[in-house]
Amino acid sequence: MASVASDNKAFFNQLKRYYTFYTGGFVAFVILVGILEFAGVPNKYLGYLFLFATILLYAGIGFMSKTADVSEYYVAGRRVPALFNGMATGADWMSAASFIGMAGTLYLSGYDGLAFIMGWTGGYCLVALLLAPYLRKFGQFTIPDFLGARYGGNIPRLIGVLAAILCSFTYVIAQIYGVGIITSRFTGLEFTIGVFVGLAGILVCSFLGGMKAVTWTQVAQYIILIVAYMIPVVWLSVKHTSVPVPQISAYVSALPKVTALEKEFNDKSTVKGAAEESVRAVFRERAAAADAKLKGLETGGATFLAEEKKKLEDKLAVLKTADPVDGAAVAATEKSLKDFPADAAAAKVAWTKDKAIGARAAPVKAHAEAFAAKDDNARAIAKKNFLALIFCLMVGTAALPHILMRFYTTPSVQEARRSVFWSLFFIFLLYFTAPALAILVKYEVYSSLVGSSFATLPAWVSNWAAVDKTLMSIADINKDGIVQLAEIVIGGDLIVLATPEIAGLPYVISGLVAAGGLAAALSTADGLLLTIANALSHDVYYKIIDPNAPTTRRLMVSKALLLVVAFLAAYVTSLKPGDILFLVGAAFSLAASAFFPALVCGVFWRRANKLGAILGMSAGLFICAYYMYLTYPFFGVNAPKWWDINPISAGIFGIPAGFLGVIIGTLISPAPSKEVQELVDHVRYPSLEGDTYAHVS
Repeated sequence: MASVASDNKAFFNQLKRYYTFYTGGFVAFVILVGILEFAGVPNKYLGYLFLFATILLYAGIGFMSKTADVSEYYVAGRRVPALFNGMATGADWMSAASFIGMAGTLYLSGYDGLAFIMGWTGGYCLVALLLAPYLRKFGQFTIPDFLGARYGGNIPRLIGVLAAILCSFTYVIAQIYGVGIITSRFTGLEFTIGVFVGLAGILVCSFLGGMKAVTWTQVAQYIILIVAYMIPVVWLSVKHTSVPVPQISAYVSALPKVTALEKEFNDKSTVKGAAEESVRAVFRERAAAADAKLKGLETGGATFLAEEKKKLEDKLAVLKTADPVDGAAVAATEKSLKDFPADAAAAKVAWTKDKAIGARAAPVKAHAEAFAAKDDNARAIAKKNFLALIFCLMVGTAALPHILMRFYTTPSVQEARRSVFWSLFFIFLLYFTAPALAILVKYEVYSSLVGSSFATLPAWVSNWAAVDKTLMSIADINKDGIVQLAEIVIGGDLIVLATPEIAGLPYVISGLVAAGGLAAALSTADGLLLTIANALSHDVYYKIIDPNAPTTRRLMVSKALLLVVAFLAAYVTSLKPGDILFLVGAAFSLAASAFFPALVCGVFWRRANKLGAILGMSAGLFICAYYMYLTYPFFGVNAPKWWDINPISAGIFGIPAGFLGVIIGTLISPAPSKEVQELVDHVRYPSLEGDTYAHVS
């Protein structure tokens, strides 16, 4: 035992030396890129340098971590110290949603966006209390492994595999989407090409070394992403308040100024308020016109459509014969004719979209106001969804397979508990900063961009508009040549990545933030793809199809499946199925509904049995997925919401269904065998030595 402790300490000290040198080398690389920028190297090439240098770095770690050992490939040899497992878990956890989408959601939603921070942070308390130490005591490789051993037979294992694939695949799409945004913005590549370039970066981290390579790569990625996140927000803090602590400057200084500007924008008696109202009036007119067209289309069909097109043609003819000719009006009418819907179905889609623009006519939402809404009913719905989202994210955190798998990698149960603490600490560093970043960027936009001239728009506006119009778009709606807030469309996924440009920082910092976002997306994507590939290769191929498969074949199957899943995920991502934050939230609801009831009952209820697990996981997963299908716009069903709950919080229905299924199935069928009940006792009352369950092969 003393020898093992001595070896672990030596390994820990060795890791500290490696990552100290690594951090110093990365800082030196950033300084070198800064010198190249100062020397006049074009930004495009600096973007390529950041992108490919970091990917090559991760590839190098992945190559050095290559292994043919099953334990190393699946669980990093179970010798990752708590501190480093905490960093790896932090990187695994802080996905593109946390790094790119969190501050953007807080920017757009204000107080209501805090549901993500409270849900994701609180979820780690559930992980520590209910699952992490017990799963580590069980040992083995995957979550379906636990389900198969605890409930017996292949059906619970296969349902676990299906659920792991579904929630992990939904989650990984969001990460690859983030990679596509970053690579297309900072290298000039087209979005789809950027997705596949980023995919190469994901694969080099995990293909050769599995969990071992992913773990040590994720530690490196955490260092990059936290440094990249902190520098711009500290700079903004100093710029506006001279205080280098953003959490203080944002709430003490910037937030009151943001609140005052919001009131001014909404006050029609002020100059800014009157300008904003003129823009909102245009949006209301457009929405009303679109609504009238939709009603006409509903009654008149193709005849009405032809009449509307004829009106445009007549208008164009009149404009062309006027004296003098209004060139701008002619061009606008010609564009309207060119874009005119080809048939009734296309017209319905286009005019429904135009009608939705009426939402931009609403007053500015107060950033610091909780559940801001026009009436009591709307406020009640907002509060209900806020609480439902917190619940789903908390429970989902405690059920995500790629996070729970990380606790299989520690040397002991005690280290698993410590690992949860370190994970929460490293995650806290970013989550405590995201709300401050949202406030500081909002103040920068309100005070610098709003009120500026369209003729002197900053370069970052056109740069991001070229990437995606839904991320950045500004149009002079009221034709006064001045930017109003209502004329600005900023996507939440842009805020963090554009912060250095918004703050006027050198391009090297923009490249650094892009590298951080890339690290966040790659680290989570690595863990997710490995979860899917391992579930298929270990739980389906090895445990069910070919239990006698040699090690080389098992690893070959895992790697082949990793490639297939990765390319399929990249293809689906290229279709842009939804925003990053929704996809991530959906993964949490799916995981919570499918896994949490079966895992918790499996640990804390000896009577829980096979039929209960089958009914619970099936019911939870089906109800959650079905509700998302009914209510998420991407699927086109648009059914009424149940109790006004948004599709991202579908787990609010799936989780109770899962528990109900476990309870009913258990009570109507025989108790599990004595061997299974001994497994429960073994897992529930662990010694701190980290031994695994002896009955599981």
